[in-house]
Parts: sequence; C-alpha cells; structure tokens
Amino acid sequence: MNVVISIGGSVLAPDLDPERVAAHAKAIEELSEAGCTVGVVVGGGGVAREYIETARDLGANGVQLDQLGIGVTRLNARLLIAALGQRATLSPAADYDEAVGSLRRGEIAVMGGVMPGQTTDAVAAEFAEAVDADLLVYATSANGVYDADPNVDPDAEQYGRLSPAELVDIVLPMSRDAGASAPVDLLAAKLIDRADLRTIVLDGTDPSVLTDAVLGGDHGGTDVVPETCAEPTRWVE
Repeated sequence: MNVVISIGGSVLAPDLDPERVAAHAKAIEELSEAGCTVGVVVGGGGVAREYIETARDLGANGVQLDQLGIGVTRLNARLLIAALGQRATLSPAADYDEAVGSLRRGEIAVMGGVMPGQTTDAVAAEFAEAVDADLLVYATSANGVYDADPNVDPDAEQYGRLSPAELVDIVLPMSRDAGASAPVDLLAAKLIDRADLRTIVLDGTDPSVLTDAVLGGDHGGTDVVPETCAEPTRWVE
C-alpha cells in the first residue's frame, strides 16, 4: 500500500517538543513495519507564519515570503528525519524525483516545501500522484473539512464524505496568502481531483490516529473519495 502523509507544522512542531516529534515518527514507523510504502511531507505551521508576517512587514516580496516558508518546512522535516533515524532519507528531498528514488530504495521519503507558489498541501498531492499512491492523508490541526472555519464559527459543520470535485467547490471561494492556514488549499484540491486520489483529512494531533486511518480506514475526519475509487485492499481483507 503506497501512502503519502502530509503532516502540518502546527501538528508536528507547534513547539520544539522531542516527545511529540518522536510519537509521530513512531506512528510512521508502524506503518512502514506493516508493509506500507510511506512518503511524508512536512509543513511549516505557526513558525513559518511568524517568519512570513515579519518579513512581509519588512517589505519582502511574495517569492521571498515563500522561500522563508519553504525553509521552515525543511527544518521541520529534518526534525522528523532525526526521529526516524536510519529508516528515513538523510535529508529532506529537494524534488519529486529524489523523493520517489528514496521510496524505491525502501526508505521513508521525507519532504518539506519544493518551490515558491506551492504549499506543502500541493506538494503532498503531487507527490501522491507521482507514486500512484493508494491513499493521501492530511494530518492537520482541524478534524476534517468544514463549511466554515470551526475555530471562528461554532456552527460550522463537518463534511464526512466528499468527491474531489466537491472538495474543489468548497475550497474555491477561499483566498490564501503565503502562510495562511487551511486543511487543504485550492491547488491541492485540484491535484486531488485531477489524479482521482483517495484522500483523508483528519486531526493528526494524536499520532495513533494516523495508523488507524491508514491501516483500517478508521478516523473521525473527512473522506475524499473519487467515483471510480475502490476501497484500499487492506481495508477489505
């Protein structure tokens, strides 16, 4: 089973807590030991947003803001690599070919951002498409996709199941600047739709949720299911 997991920086490293990073590494190791081929994309989270806002106040342009964010994602990726040890790549993959090559060598491939103008949401979707992933998982600080921001609107309702096209329609009205926060951004949603990627958006704060979702499809988040997509073989064994 080929799996790509996107872990938000606000989930992995809201602060520099080695126990939290180690717990996420353990969950990823469990998936690998269960026979999954695992690629991981790590986001920048609140630290990236702080750098971006500070640089914006200093007059940095959009490309410079993106580069700052990419740098933070790669620092977070290095934290996860340190926790994974010899199972993972030596350093964050700089592009998709490098990441795919790591998977073919039997390593856990870990990436951060890749290029300006592309969030790690989109990196994860493109990585998943590149390896023909059976499942793409977004481990965020929000438990799925909602019709409004649940942190602002107490009446926000969660979507349990969506098609990729419906996901695009939900995300489309949203606008995002560098450093903004949302479970899945518009480019990622369009890539999911293009590639017909089976996707889960869930609250990844508890790393054990990842293993339950990937190995058994058990989670409390949002399923994004293409019309032609069958259940992953592991879930129906």
